[in-house]
This record gives sequence, C-alpha cells and structure tokens, in this order.
Amino acid sequence: MATKTVLFVHGNFVNHRCWDRWVNRYEAQGYTCIAVPYPGRDKSVEALRKAHPDPKVSQLGLDEVLDHHVRIINKLEESPIIIGHSFGGLVTQLLVNRGLGAAAVAIDSVPPQGVLSFSGSFIRSTMPILNPLTRSPYLMPFKHFQYTFVNGMALADQKRAYEETVVPESLRLARGGLSSKAHVDFKKAHAPLLMIGGEIDHIMPASLNKINFKKYRASSSVTEFKEFPGRSHYSVIAGKGWEEVADYALNWVVNQTRSNNERREPVQVVPVH
Repeated sequence: MATKTVLFVHGNFVNHRCWDRWVNRYEAQGYTCIAVPYPGRDKSVEALRKAHPDPKVSQLGLDEVLDHHVRIINKLEESPIIIGHSFGGLVTQLLVNRGLGAAAVAIDSVPPQGVLSFSGSFIRSTMPILNPLTRSPYLMPFKHFQYTFVNGMALADQKRAYEETVVPESLRLARGGLSSKAHVDFKKAHAPLLMIGGEIDHIMPASLNKINFKKYRASSSVTEFKEFPGRSHYSVIAGKGWEEVADYALNWVVNQTRSNNERREPVQVVPVH
C-alpha cells in the first residue's frame, strides 16, 4: 500500500531533532513527516538539560513510549512508513509486530528481548546504562558519547552533535529493552522491514543487527538487511553522507509499498550468510 506519511522514532539519550535533516529531505519530495518526541521530551535540548535531574524523566518506561506512538499512528489518515534509530529501532520493531505501519526501517536498532551481543564494544558502551549504581535520569558524559555514538567523526563534529542532541534519559526506559515488554514474535507476519547497520557502530554493532535480522527468517514476510561502511551509531543518520542512508531507506520502502507496475529499479541489498 503506497503511503506519503513518514513517522520517525528517535532513540534514547537524544531528542527528536536528530531527524530534522531527514524530515526536510523527505518533505521536499512530497512526504508528510512526523518526528515524534518521547512523552515529556517536546522541549529544547537546553531546557531538558537545565531541568536535569528531573525525577519525572526517570518515570518514563517502554510501555508509555510504545502507547504514545500507537496513539499518534492511530490518529493518522493513512498507515505510515515508520523509521526508527537505536532504541527507536526497537520501538519500530515492536510497532510493526503489532501490525502497524505500511513499511518500516530500523537503523542501528536496539534488539528485542533475548537478542544479545558479546562484543567488547557493546559491553563497554552499555555498561554505564545497565549498571544498577548509575543514577537515573542519566545524562551521557561527552567522553562516553565520543566512544559510543560518534567514533570516527571529527572532534568538532562530535562536540556539535553532543550539544545539539544529547539529553537526560530514563534508565527505566533504556533497560526496558531487556524485559518481556520488548518481546517480538519473529514468526508473525509483518509489514516489510529493512534493517540497517553501521559498520563501525560501537553500541549496536552491525553484527548484532545481523543477528536480529536473521531472527526474522522465521517469518515469510519481507525483511532485508543493509550495512553501510564507515558509519558509527550517530553518523549513520546525521554524519557525513547521511543523505545516502536516507535515500536508500526511502527508495527501499517505496519499492515495497508500490504496486508491481509502479516500482523503481530494485536496490542492492548486502547479502547475509
């Protein structure tokens, strides 16, 4: 089913403005775009940081975030394309598992319950988040952001990304990905789903995204995987060359949602062995 509505789901530790360039690019092509802030997150980065530590932030959980997005989707005039990054990729998978969306793209996604990685970079990146001694809400320090999100980027670009997007986060929400609330039935029929991984992503390694992708082989529904070389967790959507990722994602979903006689030339998807 063709659709001209795109709903963007941001990840943890950042706000919805990380999607600004994607929104502008897609709207220029005639799409209606909605970048959804988490509940209570519809303020500027400056305001959210100034209020830190806000105890209300720590009350946010996965159920509230999911229900928030479901309500917005149900009010739309058409089933949207859903595009999520990081924890937003997990939210995207959970929304798709509920039968929502005309097609979806999960970028450097946090995996559903039970899908794990034992890579050193994953353990190092998630340790402060999973450590029970870490206080919530958690404002990621710049040094950890450098390793976890923006490795491979120039220092000036790393600092700019940190100042423009990073906000305090609920660890109750972040840890929700390990709970039964993050369960996905991989056998269930679902809308076409594209999973994208960044080659040098430390916190959600491409290898973890591939494991997540392979779980969907239990379903007959369309699920494909694409890895972008040289991309970190942040640069894959907002670093140099982000346009390539945005265009690939849109081209893929258009091919999946148009009727056969309207489809563009097929995209080249990296095979997974």
